[in-house]
Amino acid sequence: MMSSVALGEQAWQALIVLGVAALPLSELRGAIPLALISFGFPPLVAYALGVVGNLLPVLPLLLGLEALLKVLERWPWPWGQPLRRPLSWWLRLTERRFRGAVERFGPWALIVIVAVPLPMTGAWTGCAVAVLFRVPLAKALVAIALGVLAAGAIVTLATLGALGTLAL
Repeated sequence: MMSSVALGEQAWQALIVLGVAALPLSELRGAIPLALISFGFPPLVAYALGVVGNLLPVLPLLLGLEALLKVLERWPWPWGQPLRRPLSWWLRLTERRFRGAVERFGPWALIVIVAVPLPMTGAWTGCAVAVLFRVPLAKALVAIALGVLAAGAIVTLATLGALGTLAL
């Protein structure tokens, strides 16, 4: 039987994993190894926390990214411009990088864009691509969710494989 202190600590650790998975740079690539290696969660729990956390910002991003950009355009110095510049740079880069895939495969390109756990891919980038190319909300949600599920499996298996290799 687990003590209430240990249960409380595990709840905090789960919240940390959810938070790391929701962040734009770490996403699943940071959250699942954190859950498995640092916190010792079982693989299915680490996978579930990573996936749920990574999906948390998806709907707000799909619904609000365009509005956020408009607000930042009108927001006076010192806040608007320093926030707008890196965001605009990232959006231009994302549009150039993924235009061909979206033109060729339509909204289903989002699955691969999100699923491949490399830099400048993931749910946040998938949301940006969906907004930039005006992918219908329902299709974007399904494609991004499928990509997150696949990315979670890839990262979980890769982390477990690395742990197994290190244990030899």
